[in-house]
Amino acid sequence: MALLRKNDDAETAEDVEEEIPVVICAAAGRMGATMAAINSIYSNTDANIVFYVVGLRNTLTRIRKWIEHSKLREINFKIVEFNPVVLKGKIRPDSSRPELLQPLNFVRFYLPLLIHQHEKVIYLDDDVIVQGDIQELYDTTLALGHAAAFSDDCDLPSAQDIDRLVGLQNTYMGYLDYRKKTIKDLGISPSTCSFNPGVIVANMTEWKHQRITKQLEKWMQKNVEENLYSSSLGGGVATSPMLIVFHGKYSTINPLWHIRHLGWNPDARYSEHFLQEAKLLHWNGRHKPWDFPSVHNDLWESWFVPDPAGIFKLNHNS
Repeated sequence: MALLRKNDDAETAEDVEEEIPVVICAAAGRMGATMAAINSIYSNTDANIVFYVVGLRNTLTRIRKWIEHSKLREINFKIVEFNPVVLKGKIRPDSSRPELLQPLNFVRFYLPLLIHQHEKVIYLDDDVIVQGDIQELYDTTLALGHAAAFSDDCDLPSAQDIDRLVGLQNTYMGYLDYRKKTIKDLGISPSTCSFNPGVIVANMTEWKHQRITKQLEKWMQKNVEENLYSSSLGGGVATSPMLIVFHGKYSTINPLWHIRHLGWNPDARYSEHFLQEAKLLHWNGRHKPWDFPSVHNDLWESWFVPDPAGIFKLNHNS
């Protein structure tokens, strides 16, 4: 395992700061997604990336083997164990999509507990491919007092693409249950534009200063007690607390750095030109590019790193 560089006396603070930390989770059943994402990031930049690959205890050995016995062996990485005990009593079991209750879905709430020596951190969902230079995303400006930057859901592609994404939520009303007093009392208009927390640029100093993790945990607990979130929603479990805590207090990411909903509908395709322009592609939704049916899986597959253990396999047959 490649450890982080030691801070030798000869190194100035500036040299250390040039390291770009990228946090990404590796879940047991979909580790191939993580490896493809890492491959795409590493192959498209000259920046000094350190990958923090987060997993549950029973997957850590497999993560290391996949990296060390594949073309990814050159990367600078650190494997981080996430202990789900921190989530005890904070998650409602009644979700229409149980996979969204996986503990790793909540890693983004705990960034400062997992990453210590970095001021600025990138967090990415595992079902993404990066086509641009990650340095550009890292250079996203966070306004004073903002702990994070996200991509707004109102910044989505043109109407013709949206028409095919039926049922897509892009306002707070899709994520929060406005029939509940606790939600009404927030005073947030239900038509407020939501954001997607699958790509985050975060400032750790602000995050800690504003006690973001504690605030998110508070809203998780309130949901267990009062069922505040719209349960029909894909992704709502981790998104909803973030929408509340970051309301009116986040910076925005260039929309090309989060072209999403590729996993929403296997019949909705983006134009080739548009896909080429995209810096980051996100297959959020049920239709993942390593499964059938899915769209634009050729773009994803070009970054796939075969599993040295032969466990993870692509499923592209009906």
